[in-house]
Amino acid sequence: MTFINFTEKTLRTFTFTVFKKMGCTDEHATLAADVLLRSDLRGIDSHGVARLSGYVRLWEKKRINATPNIKVVHETPTTATVDGDSGLGLVVAPFAMTIAIEKAEKYGSGWVAVKNSNHFGIAGYHALMAVEKDMIGISMTNASPLVAPTYANERLLGTNPMCYAFPAGKYPPVIVDMATAAAANGKLEIAQRANKDIPDGWVQDKEGNNSTNPNELKNGGSLLPLGSDKDHGSHKGYGLSATVDILSAVLSGANYGPWVPPFVSFLEPPSDPVGEGIGHFLGAMRVDGFRPTADFKSHLDNWIETFKNAKTVDPNKKVIIPGEPEYAFEQERKQSGIPIIDVVVKDLNELADKLGIAHL
Repeated sequence: MTFINFTEKTLRTFTFTVFKKMGCTDEHATLAADVLLRSDLRGIDSHGVARLSGYVRLWEKKRINATPNIKVVHETPTTATVDGDSGLGLVVAPFAMTIAIEKAEKYGSGWVAVKNSNHFGIAGYHALMAVEKDMIGISMTNASPLVAPTYANERLLGTNPMCYAFPAGKYPPVIVDMATAAAANGKLEIAQRANKDIPDGWVQDKEGNNSTNPNELKNGGSLLPLGSDKDHGSHKGYGLSATVDILSAVLSGANYGPWVPPFVSFLEPPSDPVGEGIGHFLGAMRVDGFRPTADFKSHLDNWIETFKNAKTVDPNKKVIIPGEPEYAFEQERKQSGIPIIDVVVKDLNELADKLGIAHL
């Protein structure tokens, strides 16, 4: 396994060019590239430029509309439902979060459910849009069914990530950004490329037995909920995933559970959909709707310091604040570049050949 280092500018230009080749406007191509690059910068390599060829394949299958008419189809002063018109979730979700923020600016909070969308990248990108306005941001999405609920041997839920982001004062924001499965599918893809086993408790085979094979999903197996098994709290991960599915899709009119269309282009969406596309749920809450913003930030700084200074079992380790590792990655990679695994570079250059653009 070899990594090749690229500057942020090089990857951003390449990604923008790919989205333009798909037919996106300059505005949408710039935004979509920004969502993917933010993921790579923050060390979430599974959701960055490694996903580019997947979006292109979905576009080629006409499952992604590069020029969507994204619109509000239902609205109250503090809520809205958005129809993404099969657009890139990388574009649809920021559109929805912008509406949530505008409503929060006027009324204190804003909540937007989204239907008829696609994969939206990292949940943290959208939640951080609210943080930049001194708001608490909430972002979640359902995903194609890869996860078996507790006790089940059937894929009924996606990895269904959720993110809560809180603005701090002198410290970076606290960002709780996580899949509700034991592991995100992207981590399995990384293990596949590296030809490495995965930890116990991530997946089960088609018979329901624990497996460390990163290719198990291709063999009929399934991911497990956060917690892995009932004795270790998988019912809690299952409950969190169910919450994301209901808010993102049952509420918006998107597909839910086993009807969510797959991200991979070689699998066709279910022939009997119960909704439209993939669903998201986004929210923004003004901090000063509860207490003065400066007071909140001061106390969140104190909260952060208290947890960072907690006594640890291993004196060589410290308690990690949610979002802290990603922030550190972002600062470092902005300076030293973004490492991309050679297998992904090869895939991207093959994509460049197909689209008739310059190699990385």
